[in-house]
Amino acid sequence: MKAAVYYENGGPEVLKYEDVPDPQLHPKGVIIEVQAIAIEGGDTLNRWRGPLMTNPHVVGYQAAGVIVEVGAEVEHLKVGQRVATVNNWGSHAALRSVPARNCWPVPDGFDIKKAAAIPVTFGTAHDCLFEFGRLKAGETVLVQAGASGVGVAAIQLAKRGGASLVLATASSDERLEKLKPLGLDQGINYKTHEVPKEVMRLTDNKGVNVVVDSVGGPTLQGSINSLAYRGRVSMVGAAGREPMVVDVGSMMGGNRSLSGVFLGAEIMTDRVHDNIQALIDDAAKGELDVVIDRVFPLSEAAAAHAYIESRAAVGRVVMVP
Repeated sequence: MKAAVYYENGGPEVLKYEDVPDPQLHPKGVIIEVQAIAIEGGDTLNRWRGPLMTNPHVVGYQAAGVIVEVGAEVEHLKVGQRVATVNNWGSHAALRSVPARNCWPVPDGFDIKKAAAIPVTFGTAHDCLFEFGRLKAGETVLVQAGASGVGVAAIQLAKRGGASLVLATASSDERLEKLKPLGLDQGINYKTHEVPKEVMRLTDNKGVNVVVDSVGGPTLQGSINSLAYRGRVSMVGAAGREPMVVDVGSMMGGNRSLSGVFLGAEIMTDRVHDNIQALIDDAAKGELDVVIDRVFPLSEAAAAHAYIESRAAVGRVVMVP
């Protein structure tokens, strides 16, 4: 099969488009013919510094497609069924082997490219807001990196969950404008404004109840400083690729809290599995908008990764074999 592979960590240029052996079927898994690959922020981080679990390595969490083989111990899935899938690696390829538990049926008529972008992206945003952020209707939210995949999902889910004010940051006013139809109330250009000060201005010096932070690095301290009394930060990534050094003492006076969120730790649970299926079904019904910025052929994986790292995208970047 064809795949985007690399032999060493590095920038997008390490990705090569090559022939590699087809994946093997596990008795408790399926093989899918990949139709769409949603590139996650974690995919670019793994390419940059993550372990190479195979050699050459096929990176990637999320892909959707059609089941072409079913393991002997799998009873609830069948050949020809469309599914969205998640696994630790292997999405950047024409075929993919995944555990059956990591598959979610895609409703008839729903765009397979959008389905590919839901499980990790929307599942993570939902957990950041509700499971760990404990968001209640009437509370206020700040989404760092609002134009990212998780950011776009978090803005919609926060507004749908009854948030009275949804703020988000991005690198340009143009990107922020594109988020307003999704439920953004006020945008903050982090290149021209100091985020905590702007948050306080927009909330009458109260701060926000919940922050979703997928950036980390110095941004994380800004998230803490943007909190209201008893506010909560859900820290879910290190897209900024800088060390996370925070002043823990800055949380004490306001009884603030900081939670690390990693969907993968609970993705095999019934709670997360069922929630992801509900999110896919809601998107298929038009209740959530899966924003796809650009679509690249898999053969141009290096260009797709470079485009993501340019921070020009709004939403997900998808590849098709």
